[in-house]
Amino acid sequence: MVQETFREVLGDEPYFTTPFRLLPVSRNNKCHTTMNMTEIKTAPALNDILDLEKQVWMALVEGNANSDRALLSADFLGVYPTGFANRDDHVGQFADAPTMAEFDLSDARLRVLTPDIVLLSYRAEYLRPGATRRDTMLISSLWERRNDVWVNSFSQDTPLQEI
Repeated sequence: MVQETFREVLGDEPYFTTPFRLLPVSRNNKCHTTMNMTEIKTAPALNDILDLEKQVWMALVEGNANSDRALLSADFLGVYPTGFANRDDHVGQFADAPTMAEFDLSDARLRVLTPDIVLLSYRAEYLRPGATRRDTMLISSLWERRNDVWVNSFSQDTPLQEI
């Protein structure tokens, strides 16, 4: 019997379980502590997060620093072939002009870490303004739902070498 198992582990005081902790109950089955009821959130779909990622890329194409800033968390960390970057560094690249002329995202996959934290990984082919050759990177972006708003808190770009 499950309750007997808890008694063996925890002593004579009866307990009941929640997904996160054991709470003691009195003999009349009333909780000694008040449970915090939280809203059950569902994880986003791949296309929902991919659409947010495309908004970051569109900000690069349009040179829209305000849009870029709104999509990145204040503690954003970028890991790029050129080094580490924070949100101000990422937004600062718009000082002169747009940094992308066009892009194509493919082979996207989403790893759900929690309903509020997901890792998007994909292949990006892009053309910089004035360039004649497209470059390709594999990118992983960590998206977090903070105060019911999705923000990009981490991104790592890995150049894909032609074989």
